[in-house]
Amino acid sequence: MPVIDYGERLRLGIMVPSGNVIAEPQIHAMLPPGVAAYMTRLPLRGSSEAELIEMGRHVESGAKLLADAQVGVVVFHCTAVSTFSAQMGKEIQQRIEQASGLPAFSTAEAIVSALHALKAKKIILLTPYIEEVNVRECAFLAHHGFEVIAQVGLGVNTNAEMGQLSEQVWVDLALKLQDPQADAYFISCTAVRSAEAIERIEALLDRPVITSNQAMIWFGLRRYGIEDHAPGYGRLFELQPV
Repeated sequence: MPVIDYGERLRLGIMVPSGNVIAEPQIHAMLPPGVAAYMTRLPLRGSSEAELIEMGRHVESGAKLLADAQVGVVVFHCTAVSTFSAQMGKEIQQRIEQASGLPAFSTAEAIVSALHALKAKKIILLTPYIEEVNVRECAFLAHHGFEVIAQVGLGVNTNAEMGQLSEQVWVDLALKLQDPQADAYFISCTAVRSAEAIERIEALLDRPVITSNQAMIWFGLRRYGIEDHAPGYGRLFELQPV
């Protein structure tokens, strides 16, 4: 008889960009038994300012659909939108909670909590983004007290192109930008194949690595009292949120 996991311990209701084909496979791989991810999509294929803002305009409709699935929490899962400004993620969270009647959090909140848990102050930022997105993300991290001591964006504009980048891209970039002053390496973006690179980079550089998908799953599990996790996704899972 097949064993089907319906999320008896926790159902995560997650909004992802419509063009993202990477987040769901990584999320499902990271979840422990008894936790399930239920997805809905909001329109986003590129990373221009207009497109990012447009995605944020649709959160109420996505939140109501996920509430129909009786999820335990609603997650707005797009790094570039939730880190657009210091207030964007908080405002989106409030709107989701009002629309769904459920608790909510964003990728940005998870990232900040992960960096605090790791006691990371100096960060190497690796992204696929165009320059304007990297600039905003650096400003967001600085607002929360983190120093980006080196950063690189690959100038890729669409989710489809981001998803084609191999995991080796992130290993090579981390090695290229390695710095003994760095407390952690952050591979930003829910739409890139970064999960496979986490423990490779940690082994090579002896520093913790966080990614957008990993940080979101870690935060969601720990926030709701779930201590176990799928192995293979880095040092972060050994810690509790701060």
